[in-house]
Amino acid sequence: MHATLSLLEKTDFPLLHRRRTEVLQVNLGYTCNQSCLHCHVNAGPQRSEQMSAENVSAVVDFLRASGVRRLDLTGGAPEMNPHFRQLVREARALDVATTDRCNLTILSEPGHEDLADFLASQAVDVTASLPCYLEDNVDRQRGDGVFSRSIDGLRRLNALGYGHADGPTLNLVFNPQGPALPPPQAALEAAYREHLWREYGIVFSRLLTLANMPIQRFGSTLVSKGQFDGYMTLLREAHRDDNLASVMCRDQLSVDWQGHVYDCDFNQMLGLPLRIDGRPRIHLSQLMQRDLTGNPIVVKNHCYGCTAGQGSSCGGALV
Repeated sequence: MHATLSLLEKTDFPLLHRRRTEVLQVNLGYTCNQSCLHCHVNAGPQRSEQMSAENVSAVVDFLRASGVRRLDLTGGAPEMNPHFRQLVREARALDVATTDRCNLTILSEPGHEDLADFLASQAVDVTASLPCYLEDNVDRQRGDGVFSRSIDGLRRLNALGYGHADGPTLNLVFNPQGPALPPPQAALEAAYREHLWREYGIVFSRLLTLANMPIQRFGSTLVSKGQFDGYMTLLREAHRDDNLASVMCRDQLSVDWQGHVYDCDFNQMLGLPLRIDGRPRIHLSQLMQRDLTGNPIVVKNHCYGCTAGQGSSCGGALV
């Protein structure tokens, strides 16, 4: 696989500084039951990295000490970590709102058949990847049969109240299939709603559109196809300064499976840790009483992926 950090090092991206941390995003490991083309984590069934019980305890201690009110769990498939349910229970006991970034097919994997019921019982918000509402497009990007299993997963979540006006949050996530910016989020959400309701009787809360990052598996594919420079030009030319106020790295802290801390999930995947006190890497346990407000954010050229066009973050479009 082609590494892309060396292609992103030289940058004129604007300097940014952190605000108060509102969201703790934790990568519980790279093990996944899928291997998606756009995956910026390079997750898959052959990856064995998983957060330990000790580091899960550090996450809970940080939530208790920091007052952060939102825990965002990601992977890989975060639910495949053996400590996933323990972490969810402890976070919810602290009244910390919790999001599970779910690939939907995990809901029908052996050993996870009761997962949807567990998520509902803990009032966990679900953000589910569904990169298109058309079967051929999804299976091309994520593997044969993924769309059908995803629809089954959505129906199961709907039956538990997810996505309904008075039920738990069920957001869907769209990624472009190639080196292009996402279309306008509002218009695409309307198309998703119409098609998924008409064809499958499925409802959801919101659609979140995310740009593909030129790192890991997607970045390597761009290099292999000779498209990397063109995609970077697209991102840079579409940059909008008004997106800088809302980029997720300003109020979100990212934690890797070993407990080390980064400004965002993308920096995590590039091995660009949070900079503080000149130390090469910071463990979450070292930040229990630390206010990161005003701390400089590590930026490289991939950051244009978050500020291009309507903007992109874990919460969807920025404008």
